[in-house]
Amino acid sequence: MEEINIGVIGGSGVYNLNNIKTIDEIEINTPFGSPSDKYIIGELNGIKLAFLSRHNRSHKILPSELNNKANIYGFKKLGVKSLIGVSAVGSLKEEIAPSHIVFPDQIIDRTKGRDSSFFGNGIVAHIGFAEPFCHNLNTLFEESAKKLNITYHKNKTYVCMEGPAFSTRAESNFHRSIGGDIIGMTAIPEAKLAREAEICYGIIALSTDYDCWRENEEAVTVEMIVETLHKNSETAKRILVDIIPKLNYKDCTCRHCLDTAIITQKNVWSDKAVKNLDVILKRFI
Repeated sequence: MEEINIGVIGGSGVYNLNNIKTIDEIEINTPFGSPSDKYIIGELNGIKLAFLSRHNRSHKILPSELNNKANIYGFKKLGVKSLIGVSAVGSLKEEIAPSHIVFPDQIIDRTKGRDSSFFGNGIVAHIGFAEPFCHNLNTLFEESAKKLNITYHKNKTYVCMEGPAFSTRAESNFHRSIGGDIIGMTAIPEAKLAREAEICYGIIALSTDYDCWRENEEAVTVEMIVETLHKNSETAKRILVDIIPKLNYKDCTCRHCLDTAIITQKNVWSDKAVKNLDVILKRFI
């Protein structure tokens, strides 16, 4: 099968991009179970890309129920080198208004026990994660937003909480106090697994609400999120269509992170681990 270098993971409306035609749907089996949905293969001016609905097209999977390992493994198996996540987030800062776009460059992990590594079972690896999002992708996002005259924010910190309940007011204020700018439920372990798979990963975060820290304002509701998300998704689509032809960072450091991450000597790698990680360890085998 021909490699597909570009992947997009997001909500059900994201893969209906202007000027992109759907050419196939692929079901992928992985050693870690089933991904959230079939991968939709699309084409834009001869460029193929793969879309996955993070929560399934029926939106029936909770953030804590996501099989992130299967989702990222599936993209790697397809040949994806650049993966763009599109996510709804709450704003923890006054200046990030609902409907604004955010390109975070840092994460604070507030999840509880999510499986966040492909490694183990005989192979130990510790990836560098000081810069959790691909700098090259964030640069492209910013250039595109400027070109399209889209209101955006950069160099922001994404707090990833467990969910599925939204924050208490005390938690929301705490997340603000520790330096959070936006809050969501899906960036972890998506970002960590993409790094382990040596895939460039960046997020187009769609601000839908002010969480619940503003005491004189109604706390976030699903209805509020969905209403704003419909507007935001059109903006995200414009950015995606603009940057897809520009995704060609062959020498990005994201794609070589395992060079200095694997501690276990190759001669003692377990057969089970090697089998499970075949597409991730391909260049080392």
